[in-house]
Amino acid sequence: MKIVIAGDGKVGYTLASQLSTENHDVTLIDNAPETLRRTTESLDVIGVEGNGASYVAQREAGVNEADLLIAVTSSDEVNIICCLLAKTLGARHTIARIRNPEYAEQLEFLKESLGLSMTINPEKAAAREIVRIINFPSAISVKSLVRDRVELVECKIMQDSTLSGRKLADVHEKYKLNVLLCIIERRGKIFIPSAGDVFEADDKIHITGSMEDIVTFMRLAGHEEHKVRNVMIVGGGRISYYLAQRILKLGLKVKIIEKDEARCHELCDLLPEALIINGDGTEQNLLEEEQIENADIFIAMTGIDEENIIVSMFAVKSGVKKVIVKIDRMEYANILDDIDIDSFISPKLITAYQIIRYVRAMQNTIGSKVNALVRIANERAEVLEFIVAKNTLHQGEPLKAINFKENIVFAAIVHKNKLIVPHGDSVFLKGDSVIIVTMNHKFTDMNDIFADDKEKM
Repeated sequence: MKIVIAGDGKVGYTLASQLSTENHDVTLIDNAPETLRRTTESLDVIGVEGNGASYVAQREAGVNEADLLIAVTSSDEVNIICCLLAKTLGARHTIARIRNPEYAEQLEFLKESLGLSMTINPEKAAAREIVRIINFPSAISVKSLVRDRVELVECKIMQDSTLSGRKLADVHEKYKLNVLLCIIERRGKIFIPSAGDVFEADDKIHITGSMEDIVTFMRLAGHEEHKVRNVMIVGGGRISYYLAQRILKLGLKVKIIEKDEARCHELCDLLPEALIINGDGTEQNLLEEEQIENADIFIAMTGIDEENIIVSMFAVKSGVKKVIVKIDRMEYANILDDIDIDSFISPKLITAYQIIRYVRAMQNTIGSKVNALVRIANERAEVLEFIVAKNTLHQGEPLKAINFKENIVFAAIVHKNKLIVPHGDSVFLKGDSVIIVTMNHKFTDMNDIFADDKEKM
C-alpha cells in the first residue's frame, strides 16, 4: 500500500518505522529538513520537505495516488486540513490525530462531516489504558479486547509465590482455573508455555480468562489485594486531564502537581473535585510535603521521560505500592524493569497500534479482518482480534484437529457475547470474535494463522 504520513515527530517516526517494516510504500512530509534527513537515513522511506497541509507538498508526496494519508502533525487544525486536502486530491482513506479536549466530544461529528476514515486521540486512549491498571493495580498491564469482554492481564510471579517451582499442568490440575497462559517472559526472553514448563519467580505472565479466575491466579502468584483510594499525578497535561476525569468518576481522590501556574488555574476550573498543586513535582521535598507515602498509586506524566523515571524511583523508595510511568523512548522500558517499576504507557505506541490495525484491515477486503491489535512483552508479541467470516477456514472443527503455524496461541473465543477460554475441543463459528497471540508473524487475515495451503480455500 502507498501511505503518506504528514508529520515527522515521535508518532510519525514510529508509524513510518512500523509500516515500512510491513512492506508498505511510505512517504513522510515535514517542514523540518534536518529531522526529515535523519528519518530517511535510518528508515526505508521517502521524505518530502514542506507543510503537510500544502497542496504542493501533498502532490509531490503522491497523495493523489495514496491508499492512506495519516496526519500526525503537532496541530489538530493542520491535521484536519491535511485530510480534507488529501481527500480532494484523491487519497482513498485519511486518518487525523486530534488531541485537543475541546474537540474530544466532537470527534464522531468531525469524522462523519469531514469524511475522515478515522480519528485518534492518543492522550484519551492512554488515559483509558491507565484506568484499566488502576482497576487492577496488581497487574503490570491490562489490555482490553472485544469491546471490553476479554482482558489480557500481565503479572509477575513473586518471590514468595506458591506457584514458583511448580509445573503449569500441576497448577491447572490442582486449582482448575479457567485461564489460559499466553506468553511467559523470563530473563529477557519470551516463549509460549507448555504443560511441562515450570513457573519461576520473577516470570512475567500474560494471561487471559474469566476475571474471577485471573484474580485467583494473581493471588497464587503472590499478589495481595491492593485497594486504591488516593492517586497522585505529577504533570498536568492532556493525559492527566482525561485521566483525572475518569478517576474522579470512580470515586477516588486525585492530586495533580503541575509547575505551570496558568495550567493549574485551567485544571482547577476543569476539575473542581481534584486537588491541584502548583509546584515542581520532581522535587523530593515537595513530594514529601504532599505526603507521597500516602498515595496508593503514583503516576509520572511530565513531558520528559528522564524526569518521569527519576521521580518514579523516588515514589518506589517512598513506599508507594503502584507506580505508573509515561515514556516515549522504548529503550527505557528495560531500565524500568531493573528498578522495580513494572507499569508504563506510551501514547505514541498506542496511536501507532490503532493505525497499524486499521492498515491491516484495509489490506483485507474479503476475509476475517484485524479488528484490534496490541503489542505485549516489549513489542515482541502481538495480540490480534479477528471476527470469523464466511470464508474463514476450519469453522466447527475442534482446535486440537487444526494445524496452526508455529508460535501461535489461540487465546480466547467470544461466542454470542460469552467468553470461552479455549481448549482442545473448542470450536469457532461465523461471527465469533477470536483472540490470537503470535510471536513471529504479522497477520492481516485469520486464515493466515493456519498451516494449510490457502489455495485450498
